Amino acid sequence: MRRTITWLATLLLALGMLSAAPAALAAPGDSQKLREAVSLKQIRRHQQEFQNIANANGGTRASGTPGYDRSVDYVVRKLRGSGYSPTLFPFDFAFFRELAPAVLAQTAPTPTTYQTGTFTYSGSGDVTAPVTPVDVVVPIGTNPDNTSTSGCETADFAGFPAGNVALVQRGTCNFSVKALNAQAAGASAVVVFNEGQPGRTALIVGTLGAPGVNVPVVGLSYADGEAIVLQVRAGATVTLHVATSTESEIRRTVNVLADTKKGDANNVVVVGAHLDSVIAGPGINDNGSGSAAILEIALQMARFNHPNRVRFAWWGAEELNLLGSAAYVNSLTNAQKDAIALNLNFDMVGSPNFVRFVYDGDNSAFPPGTGGVQAGPPGSGAIEQTFTDYFTSQGLASEPTPFNGRSDYGPFITTTSPAHPNGIPAGGLFTGAEGIKTAAQAAVYGGTAGIAYDPCYHQACDTYANNSDTGLDQMSDAAAHAVITFANSTAGVRAAPATAGAKVSTSKLRGHEDDKLAA
Repeated sequence: MRRTITWLATLLLALGMLSAAPAALAAPGDSQKLREAVSLKQIRRHQQEFQNIANANGGTRASGTPGYDRSVDYVVRKLRGSGYSPTLFPFDFAFFRELAPAVLAQTAPTPTTYQTGTFTYSGSGDVTAPVTPVDVVVPIGTNPDNTSTSGCETADFAGFPAGNVALVQRGTCNFSVKALNAQAAGASAVVVFNEGQPGRTALIVGTLGAPGVNVPVVGLSYADGEAIVLQVRAGATVTLHVATSTESEIRRTVNVLADTKKGDANNVVVVGAHLDSVIAGPGINDNGSGSAAILEIALQMARFNHPNRVRFAWWGAEELNLLGSAAYVNSLTNAQKDAIALNLNFDMVGSPNFVRFVYDGDNSAFPPGTGGVQAGPPGSGAIEQTFTDYFTSQGLASEPTPFNGRSDYGPFITTTSPAHPNGIPAGGLFTGAEGIKTAAQAAVYGGTAGIAYDPCYHQACDTYANNSDTGLDQMSDAAAHAVITFANSTAGVRAAPATAGAKVSTSKLRGHEDDKLAA
């Protein structure tokens, strides 16, 4: 692309009388041409293919399942058809799937059915056996310092009757420590009940963090756990029926990476979206929308000239705590990190009750320290401004969303290198998940106040029909604008690219949400 600047502007810049723009700007022709080429119709076709894949593979595209593998095949095939040479970045991860709902019932002395749930990475089993409380604190009282250490030490299980069900209480250490100690003591199952202080009374269902526990592990509320403990203390033999059916093992999955043929390999714009769904559904908004949008942008970008390299990335295992993007970032050398100018992330851009959210890169709306918000690396504010300026130019409202690292930009903003001592700049778009749309937002963006931005978030109903054509069209245009903008110039985001003479390898890289409750 050709760029021109008047002699007067050149002189004023040299004299320091005219400041550089705070964010990079694409040539209007480039942005318009790419946005016209990236059609809603084609993006929806990609989403339909993802839906077809899920339909043929048990209703899911989760990493570690055939549905994800077929999604990878589709993306790779489309990229190759447009002249890319995509590479697969393999890594191992802890896979978990619940095959049937957990069962927890008291069979004696008084038959009682309890509300329960399976802990993530629980083993499978069907057990009926007496229950033994393990160093529990009942009653707990209201003192927040009156914390349970139940099951945190192997000594807690001294004399534990092998084959019994261990009843342990939340508190002090991770659930995995309690469960592994119980398993080592011969427990046939583990029931974890909540601690009991205000805010810690409801049914507790958490995660064990990784495979390794082979017995069933389920949750219980404080009141139900206390009732069982008091029966045992009164001399009753309380028998519990505990049943879980799970898959919990280490599996291998991949990220898909594809670099443009054109552009400086020492000034790389990484454009990412996670390709996996949750186990529960096909994930056509979360995140078939972002994956389909950047796929179509990549296919159309193959026809454009631009001075900077663009690396498109489809991340695996995002739904299990950003594992694919983290594995990729952790594999990079300092030189490879230095070569990355910025990361753009597109995770859910077609929510049916959408808002046009932009990541708050300069932390002006959500200061660090509030709600998990992280400080944006220098340059992140310029990325945010590029999006907000674009929406303004189109007569569209937008608003900031917290920069909290809850999607695949998270590993980029927390990694460091000589060129990025405070993290790699990042930004992106989001149309909302489980949050509730306000009346003020409904007045600006349309839709329905008082319900979630995506009522099918992480559910089986996140299908092809779970979509706003208007929102997806607008957000994919904004994404295309930002991608071509930074493919042409990263001015305002980074001071300078990596040394031009440095050779940066872009292939054969070694691979290997707040809703995860571990303690």
